[in-house]
Formats: sequence, C-alpha cells, structure tokens
Amino acid sequence: MTYTLITANRNYSSWSLRPWVLMTMLGIPFDDQIEPFAASSNYDAFRAFSPTGQVPVLLDGARTIWDSLGIVLYLADRHEGVWPTDPAARAWAQCAVTEMHGGFSALRNDCTMNVGVRVKPKPMSAALERDVARLTELWEQGLGSFGGPFLAGPQFTAVDAFFAPVVFRVRTYDLDVGHAGKEWVHNMLGLTAMLGWEKDALMESWREAGHEAELRDCGDVIADYRQA
Repeated sequence: MTYTLITANRNYSSWSLRPWVLMTMLGIPFDDQIEPFAASSNYDAFRAFSPTGQVPVLLDGARTIWDSLGIVLYLADRHEGVWPTDPAARAWAQCAVTEMHGGFSALRNDCTMNVGVRVKPKPMSAALERDVARLTELWEQGLGSFGGPFLAGPQFTAVDAFFAPVVFRVRTYDLDVGHAGKEWVHNMLGLTAMLGWEKDALMESWREAGHEAELRDCGDVIADYRQA
C-alpha cells in the first residue's frame, strides 16, 4: 500500500518539506496531498486528518503518523537509507536532527519560511546571531567529519532533510553560514527534489495574511518571484 503524505503550502510549510524531500530523495513512493493554510489558524480544519491540527501527517493504511520527526522515525524502521550506515555519522546525524527539531527558535521566528522571495533582513538579534553561528559550526562539523557532500557523508539522509527548510531561509535572507555551509546550501538547491519543491512554491497562487505579515516583520522584501 502506498503512503499518503499530507503537507501544506510549498511556499510556507517548512516542517512539511522535511519528510517530503526525504521520501522523494530516497525513492519512497507516496501520494502527495496538499492542504493549504487558509487562515492564520488552521487547527480545526487540520484536525480532520491530524491529531495535533498540524502538518505534516503520514497515512499508512489505517495508521496515522504525525510530526516530521515521528514520520522520519517511522520510515527509518521500514526503509533503508534514512540514517547513515556509519555508526559515528549515524549518531551525529540523530543528534543534529533532534537539535534542529527542538531548537533554533530565533531562526524560525526572525527568518520565517518563504521560498519565493528575497528579503533584506532587520539587524540580527543576539539570539539569531547565536542560531546562525551554531548552524555554521554544526554544518562544518558534519561536512568536515564525514567527507560530504551531504551533512553526514556521501548520501542524502534525514539530517539533510531536516535542515532543508534552512537552505531556503539562508537564500531568502542571505545568511552567512561560512564557506562549507554555503557550498552545502548550493548543492542542496541544485537537487531535483528541492528544485521541484521550489517550482511548485513559485506557482502557488495562495497567499495567507498571517504568513505574509510575519514575512514583513522579518525585513524588507526586495524581490518576489511568486506567481502574481
């Protein structure tokens, strides 16, 4: 039976990107169901398919798996390639994934996900400076320790998927993540899966006022490549 992966707008939904790009890169087949953000709160509408009222959600027959980390752990029990095979790389990747899942709040708040625009950001808060410095350190550590071109070695794994939304944020806000981080971002942006997500994001006609207001709070939009 084929999985169904429920996600939201390509342009806004950073958490949706994680399992989507992982499953796409690993060749795990799924039906792609998009439920766009229609209002500032979609909790009641999304509760029809999600126990938390949030996306992403993976449906496997009668079984519902929610949260991007929960989905990745579920897939790892059933498919090869979700985690690196090298024990050291695997341990590092799992730590980095959980750090991303539970941390980097300033990055999330001050650099909201918006694939189709470019922004001149406001001056960085001390908290955002710490988050960007930690990103730079973490990526340099993974790339330097395991040889690249992906964060935990030669193959795309869950740790790349979990930082995939940050790739778009780095480009949108022109964040300085160091030489190694810049090379990894460039590599990620050229992946067929990431290009596909971006293409769909640019073609979306949806605009949600709350997400657009969050974007304006982050800085000045200097380019907008989205469909009018």
